[in-house]
Amino acid sequence: MADLEKLLRPHLRKLVPYASARDEFSGEAAVFLDANENPLGSATAEEYNRYPDPYQQRVKHALARIKNVKENRIFLGNGSDEAIDLLIRAFCEPAKDHIIILPPTYGMYKVSADVNNVEVKEVLLSADYQPRPDKILEEVNEHSKILFICSPNNPTGNLQESGAIQKLVESFPGLVVVDEAYIDFAGVDSWAQKLDDYPNLIVLQTFSKAWGLAALRLGIAYANPELISILNKIKPPYNVSELTQERALEAMSNIDKMNAQVSIILHERSILMEALEELPLVEKVYPTDANFVMVKVPQARRVYDFLVKKGIIVRDRSRVALCEGCLRITVGSPGENEQLLLQLAAYTSEEAEPTH
Repeated sequence: MADLEKLLRPHLRKLVPYASARDEFSGEAAVFLDANENPLGSATAEEYNRYPDPYQQRVKHALARIKNVKENRIFLGNGSDEAIDLLIRAFCEPAKDHIIILPPTYGMYKVSADVNNVEVKEVLLSADYQPRPDKILEEVNEHSKILFICSPNNPTGNLQESGAIQKLVESFPGLVVVDEAYIDFAGVDSWAQKLDDYPNLIVLQTFSKAWGLAALRLGIAYANPELISILNKIKPPYNVSELTQERALEAMSNIDKMNAQVSIILHERSILMEALEELPLVEKVYPTDANFVMVKVPQARRVYDFLVKKGIIVRDRSRVALCEGCLRITVGSPGENEQLLLQLAAYTSEEAEPTH
């Protein structure tokens, strides 16, 4: 099992983090003269002249109840991308260590590594888009610091086999990050329920998908308290705005609405997939556990360009490894899905002219 003290970059072990005014005081007070804030309020209907809680305690308290995870195992960031970046910065020495990713997968793992001058080793998923533990472990050495597993996977949509993930969490010498951005659509338990068993496990989730709060940029990392304390140590002091915290609390107070919307999306997903399978244009509709579906079509780029001309934007994944000829289509509203299907039914390669 991974030793966090050995994995952590040496210079961070003695790092003294920035101490914000709100780090030095917690509790109730009537007069705040510690943070150089504007005491007269703001030029809005709401009062946002005070800095937000740097550790988002109210949000974590509500989230802990919903997710059945202790508050000291929760990190909140500016989208899941902040957690990804902080993990790489904390545990990977530039130009020395590496991460391992499993293409086709979410692109920000590689982007964050590249920004931090950290090598990326790639081990392709199998033909049915599953991890290959033996192949992955063959790439491991003393510089292997983080393994990223996206489940449900993006762009393929499928859950990764639990047995493969368990083997990797137990055998990989570094940190294993299971990215569950789409877990609310999958109907399975989160790996966050197994944090007690695996101190090297980090689980990422987000408010962007099922919660419908993509514009707020609020991501979640679940991990053991020692790992969470490292992320809190190196994050910017006020990384989640007060407005974001308020809206997240509002959403979590109405979890029935979120669950209802997930049910609608899952229903629409079934209808969309059945309709896509009936279209002569579509060669294959891949199984999915997310709020999107990947389909294979001939001349995928031409189909993409045709849809753009019709004002419908999907994602062209045809140049991604193991996704040749594929488009990724988000499940939209009933009306949006109907428009998509009508245009795909009307498509012919002769009338599709690339826009670029």
